Amino acid sequence: MKQGWEIKKLGDVCDILDSQRKPVAKKDRREGCYPYYGATGIQDYVDSYIFDGRYLLVGEDGAKWGANDKTAFIAEGKCWVNNHAHILKLYNNIIDKFAEYYLVFRDLNEFITGAIVQKLTQQALRNIPIPIPPLAEQEKIVAELDCLSGIIEKKKQQLKEYETLAQSIFYEMFGNPIDNEKGWEYEKLSNKAEISSSKRIFANEYSDSGIPFYRGKEITEKSKGNPISVELFISQKRFEEIKLKYGIPAIGDILVTAVGTIGNIWVVDSDEPFYFKDGNVLWLKIKDDTNPIYFKYILTILIDEYKEMMANGCAYSALTIANLKDMPTCITPLALQQEFASKIEAIEKQKELIKQSIAETETLFNSRMDYYFN
Repeated sequence: MKQGWEIKKLGDVCDILDSQRKPVAKKDRREGCYPYYGATGIQDYVDSYIFDGRYLLVGEDGAKWGANDKTAFIAEGKCWVNNHAHILKLYNNIIDKFAEYYLVFRDLNEFITGAIVQKLTQQALRNIPIPIPPLAEQEKIVAELDCLSGIIEKKKQQLKEYETLAQSIFYEMFGNPIDNEKGWEYEKLSNKAEISSSKRIFANEYSDSGIPFYRGKEITEKSKGNPISVELFISQKRFEEIKLKYGIPAIGDILVTAVGTIGNIWVVDSDEPFYFKDGNVLWLKIKDDTNPIYFKYILTILIDEYKEMMANGCAYSALTIANLKDMPTCITPLALQQEFASKIEAIEKQKELIKQSIAETETLFNSRMDYYFN
């Protein structure tokens, strides 16, 4: 225990407001300006409110309660809170933001009940122990953590701005391929790429080690430039058999998620061996007159248009090889594509520097959280 700190139960330092929170069915929600909060934050916006002030919300059910999960969050101003979040009004001896940081840091799973529907009950919430430093020290801790989290958010916003810049460069150089205001000629996507999937791998062919086996989850992580935690493998022997008979993706090939979360695209950028799940991921081997970076951007627009069209007509569950082959794509000069790719590569280098800075700042933030709360 740090000097001058004391441990209290959460129920001893706050009022838990229960009677006013209530759900609003999706069909009854109308567009409005007031945040509608649930277990994990803002779920929607509604045209009326039941709270006006500043409260600490903690997920009751429908949330996760592990360390560094977004278990707690501040709601401020006019808002509506449904029955999936507890509403806490902190007393004067504790700053709500300090309590938020602590509850986010702390693994609360020991307080969770329910085998099927997990829940943090009000009684369990009241019994959570929480450290209480002097107010001046709380203010100092909150200021430091706010500063670090603010830096992280600003850098994440920079990444979004670079994404917007990349998209605007594409539209400036090529126009919208759907509207084709620049008057490019069209041809089917199947004329620009060989479109297929993988050789089917059965569950009994998985191994504990060997060659990484990617599903939609791993391709999505790759598409975002995030590190992946490989969960499945196939043997080196099986991989070599497939490679010899059917071939494997090479640098510059494109993989697209086709089931569940549709349209996440990874341009293969490494010769490290891997294989992937048939049906869940589509494989495009583009032809020599097309730049893969350019192709990724135009493919993203075409798939987004496909998803919107399907959503407006009937529910879609998958992107098929036939769907991709029939998509119309613009015929643009290779030199212009390469010029665009060079601009994108420069942007990606800047993004990597920002990601590195975010990782370093997150490490510092987590170490300070650990210092104060562990």
